[in-house]
Amino acid sequence: MDLSVLVSISLIGLATAMLLFLISSGLTLVFGVLGVINFAHGSLYMLGAYLAYSALTLLQPVFGSFWLTLILSSLGVALIGWVIEAFILKRIYKTEEIYQILLTFSLVMIIDGLVKMVWGLDPKSISEPKILSGSWMILGIPFPVYALFIICTGLGLSFLLWYFVNRTKFGKFIRAASSDRDMLNSLGVNVPFIFTGVFTLGSWLAALGGVLASPLRVVNPEMGVSIIIESFAVVVIGGLGNLPGAFLGSLLIGLIDSFGLYFLPRFSMAFIYILMAVVLLIKPTGFFGAEET
Repeated sequence: MDLSVLVSISLIGLATAMLLFLISSGLTLVFGVLGVINFAHGSLYMLGAYLAYSALTLLQPVFGSFWLTLILSSLGVALIGWVIEAFILKRIYKTEEIYQILLTFSLVMIIDGLVKMVWGLDPKSISEPKILSGSWMILGIPFPVYALFIICTGLGLSFLLWYFVNRTKFGKFIRAASSDRDMLNSLGVNVPFIFTGVFTLGSWLAALGGVLASPLRVVNPEMGVSIIIESFAVVVIGGLGNLPGAFLGSLLIGLIDSFGLYFLPRFSMAFIYILMAVVLLIKPTGFFGAEET
């Protein structure tokens, strides 16, 4: 294989991986701290893309821009996430997991139904900002500038998330809550506030991924279902509730998907599930998952 083609495929895979990490990082944070498998995470991702479409359509004639849309849409979904956690999810933390799954799946049905009522079934499209349009030549092959932007954004945000969780006071509380929430509560820390903050952050990450993905993927009511499957594959491979694991899982899936589409496009999705099956057989908790004692 020509080196330029190899580099191009790898960059495409890296862009896919970074976009997937933005979404799966929120999913793994919510599970690691709240212990809730949030099936509605993909719907929040979809909602971010649709809000971006409407915001861009409404604001563009006056002062709208992609960047303003990015901020407003992601914050809007973060607010919705805050409402979901504060008024719905907090009531089921101590119930059995099956009830948590049923509730989050019900949220999927509600959000998806509302999206279809408001925006309809027709696919929507969003263009990338003009400053990020076009391509750059890399080893003689054109590569989209927007894809390079996604790579840089994903890498930068992964570092910021790592710093936030490992080097800030609130991040220390998050790690403590994921280990022993009762002990943290006995020390006088407002654990419910931490839970609300983590779920709001996870919702913001999902929406951010949805807005950034909208110029690359068609915005439609089915996009939430497809992304949640890939996101769950990421957290299973990397280890439930583990951010470094989510990063590694995203890299593996992004590269496998990219090379699979190039060499064997019909079986590209199968390779992802094969990888997940192999990881579960060798290490059921994922690469970075903690063994149960």
